[in-house]
Amino acid sequence: MIILANDGISAIGIATLEDNGFKVLTTTVAQEQLANYINEKEVSVLLVRSTTKVTKELIDQCSSLKLIGRGGIGLDNIDVGYANKKGIKVINTPEASSISVAELVFAHLLSGSRFLYDANRNMPLEGDSNFKKLKKGYAKGIELRGKTIGIIGFGRIGQEVAKIAIAFGMKVIYYDTEIAKKDIEINFFDNQRVTFSLEASTKDEVLKNADFITLHVPHQKEYTITKNDFSNMKDGVGIINTARGGSIDEVALVAALEGKKVAFAGLDVFESEPNPEIRILMHPSISLSPHIGGSTIEAQDKIGIELAKQIIEIFKA
Repeated sequence: MIILANDGISAIGIATLEDNGFKVLTTTVAQEQLANYINEKEVSVLLVRSTTKVTKELIDQCSSLKLIGRGGIGLDNIDVGYANKKGIKVINTPEASSISVAELVFAHLLSGSRFLYDANRNMPLEGDSNFKKLKKGYAKGIELRGKTIGIIGFGRIGQEVAKIAIAFGMKVIYYDTEIAKKDIEINFFDNQRVTFSLEASTKDEVLKNADFITLHVPHQKEYTITKNDFSNMKDGVGIINTARGGSIDEVALVAALEGKKVAFAGLDVFESEPNPEIRILMHPSISLSPHIGGSTIEAQDKIGIELAKQIIEIFKA
């Protein structure tokens, strides 16, 4: 059976599949050529990340497909309903990248709270000539300890964010329409465990009380954070989005940054991705990364292993 990992797969994932008799192709095929390639190679399993789009049209053109796998959580780029209708199973790896995404949240959060996103732009340019000026300009950073983080969307990633926040000494509040209460267990290096019980707040309560807001929601047709939502936030709030482009009204975000309602933003995903708006890319109060939330060595290995295990269970049972 032939598997095409069109957006790549870790070496350990390939090895696990090949040890179980599967042939794995890792050629990256352009979207417009994908159907022809799948048919030519008689691909049975198509594995993707966020780049490749598995549309109704692609599914109709590829009669050999038996399974579609998504490395990661979101299934926005796969027409799951139509695939299931055609008898094609769809799988994903919802837990594999949770820690990586949660840690990136804090990379942006620490970058924003200490102006590192801007210092790293200006130090190479002015560090030798205006050191004292830069030092004074970046001297009003804030600590995370004792601050309140508001988590919108409290699935696996949101819960991992909560664990890190608690370890930082932060207060955690969250909003989720599905999870009213949740026990968060934190495991330490010496095998000690501590459990914290959290209860959901309303969205308005999170917006009004959080010093920092981070989004962990699936793709939505409407903005999760709208123009009106910014007016309900604390002055000087920090906002992080590592979830989905289009979760935040970026025009309203820029206006809130310009008006100092929002002190800084950290964005890993963008409304017009993969061509983010220049106003976003050039803004001096936005910490930026190119959709790398789940892109760590550890996460990629977990994703590869989890995909391989599921494929083996489905076809070797």
